[in-house]
Amino acid sequence: MEYVYGAMLLHAAGKEINEAELTKVLKAPGIEVNEARVKALVSALEDVNIEEVIKQAAFAPAAAAAPAAGAPAAETAEAAEEEEKEEEKTEEEAMEGLGALFG
Repeated sequence: MEYVYGAMLLHAAGKEINEAELTKVLKAPGIEVNEARVKALVSALEDVNIEEVIKQAAFAPAAAAAPAAGAPAAETAEAAEEEEKEEEKTEEEAMEGLGALFG
């Protein structure tokens, strides 16, 4: 994941995403760089319009959250409440796990 983050950082800085630049970004915080992964990512991003991908990704969660056509509002509200409760449980469990790290 850090390889993608490195590429996004270069993009945000207006720098060219190439092997040398990405390697510099990854080595700066002490990440051990796998040259094959760097080459693969740079190659995969050659023909990608990153701005367009970011715009599409920004709309994806909103589209997924839209209620299904024809679904009664009460059922949709109940489903949303259930989902929210599940998310709260998951967050609580994660926080409990983090608490164990600090004694």
